[in-house]
Amino acid sequence: MSLGAPANAITIERLNKSYAMPKKGALHYIIQDVDLLIKGGEFFVLLGPSGCGKSTLLNMIAGFVSKSGGQLRVGEVEVDKPGQDRAVVFQQADSSLFPWLTVRQNVEFGLKMKKMPKAQRAAISEKYIAMVGLAGHENKFPRELSGGMKQRVQLARVLANDSAILLMDEPFGALDAMTRRTMQRELSSIWRETNKTVIFVTHDIQEALLLGQRIGIMSAGPSSQITHIYDVPLDYPRDISSPAFHELDRTIQGHFDH
Repeated sequence: MSLGAPANAITIERLNKSYAMPKKGALHYIIQDVDLLIKGGEFFVLLGPSGCGKSTLLNMIAGFVSKSGGQLRVGEVEVDKPGQDRAVVFQQADSSLFPWLTVRQNVEFGLKMKKMPKAQRAAISEKYIAMVGLAGHENKFPRELSGGMKQRVQLARVLANDSAILLMDEPFGALDAMTRRTMQRELSSIWRETNKTVIFVTHDIQEALLLGQRIGIMSAGPSSQITHIYDVPLDYPRDISSPAFHELDRTIQGHFDH
């Protein structure tokens, strides 16, 4: 048996995404020569301005977008398509929930596709619906839910499918400030309980500091790269009012103050 990278670790080496410009021979790079190693079970945040290629990089890890060059491996396997080991949580839950299914049916959908017995599906969905704070709402339809509740359903569904890696593309960006803080606390708690690898995209520095063990800062595009990686040596749950939190916030803010 090979002693390679853990199955939920991600290795990126000189990764590129480019497309040809109308001018013959010219290439436009969205991301260029990105190097990154994400450990299994790590909570890693990709932080950068809008349009810098964060979502492109996330979608390449998901297998939705093909690479133009370099290497991208999950465990020992080169990524060339989506896989059950990687689940994506989008910013807008409306685009991923089935409006004709109840909360429970949405959460169980992937399990049903795997032909899992009904009783087992019910036990799993009950566990994760409770974990995301939606107990009592199992029989509601998406139209009956608030934006924050819909995001909870989306999160419960990817947890129920038990993917080793969660890829989260600004999942709380459309929520009001209070709901967003609640969801950040919930996600941090769930991650610590489940030990999944999480890659979380945001342009909010405080959100990055509340959630991430490490934060990778992406330069403005085109030809975006990860220019700095910060370790966040703060205990969970994070205290937004602590001096150490503010010091890191100011340091990271310095990358965007020009």
